[in-house]
Amino acid sequence: MPEQTETTIVTAAMLAIGDELLSGRTKDKNIGHLADLLTLSGIDVKEVRIVADEEDAIVEALNALRSRYDYVFTSGGIGPTHDDITADAVSKAFGVPCIHDPEAMRLLGETYKRREMEFTEARQRMARMPQGARHIPNPVSTAPGFIIGNVYVMAGVPQVFQAMVDNVLPLLRSGSKMMSRAIACPYGEGDIGTLLSAVQKAHPQTSIGSYPKFDGQRFSTELAIRARDGAALDAAADAVAEMIKGIDKSRTPTNPTADA
Repeated sequence: MPEQTETTIVTAAMLAIGDELLSGRTKDKNIGHLADLLTLSGIDVKEVRIVADEEDAIVEALNALRSRYDYVFTSGGIGPTHDDITADAVSKAFGVPCIHDPEAMRLLGETYKRREMEFTEARQRMARMPQGARHIPNPVSTAPGFIIGNVYVMAGVPQVFQAMVDNVLPLLRSGSKMMSRAIACPYGEGDIGTLLSAVQKAHPQTSIGSYPKFDGQRFSTELAIRARDGAALDAAADAVAEMIKGIDKSRTPTNPTADA
């Protein structure tokens, strides 16, 4: 992976495709997996969309995302059935024909011949991709994903998706990595909201997230501070710690009675 300068920011989005995701029949496992790996590579995932198996919806979402971010990763819709229309939609978005890629046809043809299975018209659909696209190797089930422009099109089956991602990662530019620090806060968001907003405003180079927790009796909050600059991260963390101390102090009686 090429080395980048300290201030490099690389952005990405994911487009998950499939009626089954929206109906709840299939629980997505790909979004979190991709986000984890891209974050480790210093690539910021800025947006995720889930769309149905509808060509116009896929084209609209894809064109919006690919114009806005450095990379777009899709999952789903490149199988052998009639509702696997991702290749057609991506071709339409880029304004190129969707073809049976000769090398993909060869790879799949040899695979099915080895298995002594007929290379049917339905199976040949898995060789379709935009003209001029490059392959993403599929070591699990042979049928390749593909790359066109800044769009990386991959299978929806988690095992296959993950294998394709492994092949894609070395091709990507990496950005400067985001550092993070977690701070446990014993107060709920309602207690810290205004003060935390002031801390965030005073430290614009950082991103401070708050995640409420409830133990059955009281609320608390885990605060996550993220930054690309170590000094900025330290400064924000110190400010958050001081904020918590300030709340502690304001809630401690100054003149407790003997039997308090």
